[in-house]
Amino acid sequence: VEAILHTILPHSIGWGEPSVNLLDSFVEHWKGITNYYIETTDETRPVKQTDIPWRLKQMLDILVYEEGQQGPEETGPCMEYLLQHKLLETLCTLGKAQYPPGMNHQVLVFFSKILVQIQKPMLHIINVYRPVQKLVRLCGLLGSQTEKEEVHFLFVICTRVKQDPYVLNYILEIEKKKLSKQSSSTLEDTENERGEETVPSSYPAAPSFACTPTQHSPTGSSSVIFPANTGLIHVLVHLSKSQKCRVARKACESLLLLASLPEEEAAECLAESTPLCQLLVERLCELYSQLPAMLDPTEIHSFPQINWSDPFTQDEESQSFPGSEHMKRFFAWLDFLDHLLKEAPKILATKLAKEIHNNWLIGVLQPELLQLSEMGVLVNTALLCCMVRNVQSPALVEELVLFLLGRDTQSELCLDTETHVLRYHLIEHCDHISDEISITTLRLFEELLKKPYRDTLFNLALRNLENRCYVTHTPGGVEDNSELEEDPFFTEDEFNSSEEQLLSRSQLTREPRCSGQTQAVEIVNSFLCLVPQEAKTSQHVQGAGYDTYVHDANKQFKECTALTQAWDWSEVLKPTESAISSSDFFEGHFLKILFDRIGRILEQPYELNLQVTSVLSRLALFPHPQLHEYLLDPYISLVPGARSLFSVLIRVIGELMQRIQLIPNFTEKLVHVRRQLMGLDGETGVDHVTLLQGVIVLEEFCKELAAIAFVKLPNPNHPYLIHD
Repeated sequence: VEAILHTILPHSIGWGEPSVNLLDSFVEHWKGITNYYIETTDETRPVKQTDIPWRLKQMLDILVYEEGQQGPEETGPCMEYLLQHKLLETLCTLGKAQYPPGMNHQVLVFFSKILVQIQKPMLHIINVYRPVQKLVRLCGLLGSQTEKEEVHFLFVICTRVKQDPYVLNYILEIEKKKLSKQSSSTLEDTENERGEETVPSSYPAAPSFACTPTQHSPTGSSSVIFPANTGLIHVLVHLSKSQKCRVARKACESLLLLASLPEEEAAECLAESTPLCQLLVERLCELYSQLPAMLDPTEIHSFPQINWSDPFTQDEESQSFPGSEHMKRFFAWLDFLDHLLKEAPKILATKLAKEIHNNWLIGVLQPELLQLSEMGVLVNTALLCCMVRNVQSPALVEELVLFLLGRDTQSELCLDTETHVLRYHLIEHCDHISDEISITTLRLFEELLKKPYRDTLFNLALRNLENRCYVTHTPGGVEDNSELEEDPFFTEDEFNSSEEQLLSRSQLTREPRCSGQTQAVEIVNSFLCLVPQEAKTSQHVQGAGYDTYVHDANKQFKECTALTQAWDWSEVLKPTESAISSSDFFEGHFLKILFDRIGRILEQPYELNLQVTSVLSRLALFPHPQLHEYLLDPYISLVPGARSLFSVLIRVIGELMQRIQLIPNFTEKLVHVRRQLMGLDGETGVDHVTLLQGVIVLEEFCKELAAIAFVKLPNPNHPYLIHD
């Protein structure tokens, strides 16, 4: 530092000499800058060819050194001079005039460095925050050549606000109109208490935060208006759109610094008194509207997770399809908002999430999902699926679920008109005439079920199962099989032969018992023995046994249990005595569609069958007693007209046993198709391919359900807990 000072001052200074020499040197450098404007005649000479940058650096070094020599409550004469003579105001004016050319760059650098290197609070001082406000207004202008310096300056401001949140109201320039006289007087007193003096004798202690306005009106009631489009928030959002990735990232980091202020008053100020939430959501809507209408759904489903801090670091292959750049920008911004929602205090996160719900989800996305164009529905559903998969913040997950499913909690009725239009259409799309729309919508529901949000499962299934209206109440609990015998798939002879063999294999000829006492091994064997031997192919292909599913099921169940651990579910079934009347049981529209789809598994495309079984397997994994009973217990006695997953599978197997007899060399063809699916055999003209593929999916689904039942019920004393 001593060496630096020797170069700064016009003569050598010893460490013990009076500080007035520092002031003289400081003033000399400032006069050297002002004299340039008096003496120069060449207005085109760039600032870098003058001594202005050097003099500004010397002034900064003097201020930093002076602060180091002062006590914590003292202000040095050089800083006093800078404040009293409004040097920052003058520099801001010179920067605005861009005289000499490039002066704005030098002013931005000087402001940034002084805010970084001066350690004492400064932004509450009127002769600091007002020029800072003016310089902020000069940032983010069209055609700016100083974006890098501008965003660094703004980042420094946000860093100082993060350190001293009470200065936020000085930077944001929030105005309140129509304040009462009493409020105006109170605010003026508050400003005086905060030390808004032109030349402070010392740096005041940090006052408590208050989002006070800077301008007042003596009239009636109060209302908040947002400042012009040149405030800090506007400029940062504008710079976040920069084509320069580093500038855009720095602007986003600055927004995060502001949004993550822990003080409740600061969060309320940002949420209610600034356009932060509106601007962020407007950008989201803008980016979504720029997505091409004819995106490939396959590319959307395989689109990787985009990190907001560096969205363009993915492999070149992911950039090869049309519209990929637009998708990256949109999903990067969505990831940024998701990250901001996780960092922000609750009051700000809630405000932003609701703004996303109202302006983007309902205002932009919902019409796209309800349009008549199948291609439009497909693309937007695929995009929505990708969004749900990527979103992690609790506030945004909640708004997504409310947007898609609504708030209804009452049990559904079969002929009930859906009050939530979007939910109704999405569930209907699971059984759409377009297989692609059905697959994509089923995938959307599967992603929803993976989110740690309790109301999703309750809305789709549990509200219809919680009272166990599907269970019949007969003496001894014996199941009434009359409905099964009247099933149109079975004639009397067929039921007495093939169906009796089926029930024997699945051990259903035993007297049913209370489902809560059903042993794991009995359930496992019921599913494993469900598919007839002539329709099984596992024994013909190496590594395709039931045990291959157990490891995956165990891992998935642990993850699912961890997900629902805080949901406070009971581990035991509700007593049947307390159940309400079961005369009008309805499984709900979602389970109805899934059961209908499983019932047509032998007639549907392979990819669609895989997605239907994937959703049902996800439901079966949840450790909820009623859901487990309804989906995984073959022994429950169902009320007339009710279906369970096992009863639907029974009917599918009955249909399969009829159709096997009509196909010659059925087992050989089945094995060949399985080897084709595994890539072991080449394509050949095998007939009944859809049926054969459906049989293979059915066999694998039964093994998967058996594995889930096995890992969920290892101990009959603790049927819904997993034990290592």
